Amino acid sequence: MKKSRWFTAVLVLVLLALACSVPGTTGTGDGIEETRVALAIQQTSLAMQQAALTQGSSQQSQPLPAETYTPYPTYTAIAPAAPAVGGVAATPTMDIRARIKASNILIYEDIVGYPVLMPMVDSTISSMGFSGGRIVNAADGLGTFKGHANSATPWDLMIVATEVRSGFSGEMFEMMYDHIDDGGAVVIEIWNLDDIASGKISPILSRCGVKLFRDWIREYNYDPFDYSIYWLDKSHPLLTTPNIVQAPSYPYPVWFTDAGDLLELGSGGDAVLVGGLHANRKSDYGVLAVCMGGRMVIQTFSSHDYEWEDVQPLWVNYITYTLTKHYEYIP
Repeated sequence: MKKSRWFTAVLVLVLLALACSVPGTTGTGDGIEETRVALAIQQTSLAMQQAALTQGSSQQSQPLPAETYTPYPTYTAIAPAAPAVGGVAATPTMDIRARIKASNILIYEDIVGYPVLMPMVDSTISSMGFSGGRIVNAADGLGTFKGHANSATPWDLMIVATEVRSGFSGEMFEMMYDHIDDGGAVVIEIWNLDDIASGKISPILSRCGVKLFRDWIREYNYDPFDYSIYWLDKSHPLLTTPNIVQAPSYPYPVWFTDAGDLLELGSGGDAVLVGGLHANRKSDYGVLAVCMGGRMVIQTFSSHDYEWEDVQPLWVNYITYTLTKHYEYIP
């Protein structure tokens, strides 16, 4: 830096000396002298600018000192606590999602033996990509279901989905009670609860906290809006995780005369009515309930009476939600 200043000063003095010694061409008048002085000053200014540029270039060529980097602090995400039934649920953790995918699931679905309609549960299970566990659909074979239920397989979820309007004794519910008692998950779709409510399903209903309110009849000259379903808690995770599901608000019925059954809350259990026939009735006229800490879902309308696009995503939620609660219940 000091050498540069000395060099600039010497250069200015030399240029001034040269400017003063430049000979005139036509004489030594004041105008010519002033011109020489102006030229000398201009040359000196240019020389100083050039020196400054050279100095700047020299400084820029020097390496800059390394900046000190202060890293941002690292945060560890805290998994949210599992919400109570009826609250907004957190998305299942990675560990629970992996366990769900490898679940053992036993199914009784009588529509499998009814070739006119596509099986709702079987189709839903196929779409969910289960692997690593055991999936058994006993169709309408009660003996097959009972045999597998009594086997050594540790079933994570049992599903009973009945739609076909024929005789149904409900014998499998006796085995399902033991499964529930062991922390297992359960999904029940039933249309004739009024015929069996005092039978083998009675202990399950009592423990759940729901009971039969009344039978639900649909004549052939029905009003569709009398059979529209309303969600009683739109934020409930059963209706939002993983699918946000619209209420089946307009039926395209397959089944007439007996449309299903209506539920009401009982004196015990922890049941919550999630769907019903009236938006302002949350203790009766129910068609969809959750209980046992979320490990059990009961639906009393028939899936095929409503749009597939509404009901099938709902079944995905049933399976996801009950299995999530099952794995939260059993570490």
